[in-house]
Amino acid sequence: MEDIFGNALLDYQRGCYSEDIVTFSCLDEEDTIPLPYLFRDFVGMPQIEQKALGLCKGSILDIGCGAGSHSLYLQQEGFEVTALDSSKGAVETCRLRGVAKRIHSDILDLKDYRFDTLLMLMNGIGIVGQLENLGRFLIHLKSLLNPGGQILLESSDIIYMFDEDDDGGRWVPDSGNYYGEVQFTMHYKGQKSEPFIWLYLDYRTLEDAATICDLHCEIVRKGEHYDYLARLW
Repeated sequence: MEDIFGNALLDYQRGCYSEDIVTFSCLDEEDTIPLPYLFRDFVGMPQIEQKALGLCKGSILDIGCGAGSHSLYLQQEGFEVTALDSSKGAVETCRLRGVAKRIHSDILDLKDYRFDTLLMLMNGIGIVGQLENLGRFLIHLKSLLNPGGQILLESSDIIYMFDEDDDGGRWVPDSGNYYGEVQFTMHYKGQKSEPFIWLYLDYRTLEDAATICDLHCEIVRKGEHYDYLARLW
């Protein structure tokens, strides 16, 4: 499958920036992923990301590292950090930017590694895709933790996108799927990705899944727009 995301990152890193990634979702929304934003420094990061980076400890795995901005900051702060992404172009971008330790892999294929912190920012839990995969995913993350380790993940509850009833509730179409499962396609320089599902997870559902997996779960910070940073251990 064409690595549209990785190709876009490499274009920007190599000085060939001419357009951004455009996404289309099943919620009939068009959005843009500005490439410069993916290369931001610590000062340019939202407070929720700065909080997460401040909570990191020990050896760190940056899951879905993208252009490596979080990994670079942590590396500069003296942490042992490994950047992981399923996008070959993203991992190459991290190399070009100076991230010392990198892994090109799907997180579910990663075994025989242990870390003190697993980091999943920018709605990183979205890679789970469908809600039915969440329990298996959390159990796998748990297997990658050292004793006393933690998972720091960011997500958003997108219930706000649905119409509000007179009684203050939200009307969610009965599609048979969890409302936070959103199908996307990415478009960049005339290329179009295959459709993929990205998970937006409300906190109560995350907390329930964590409990089933024998993990503690807490919100450590709420963002400005229904997003939150959770810590699991």
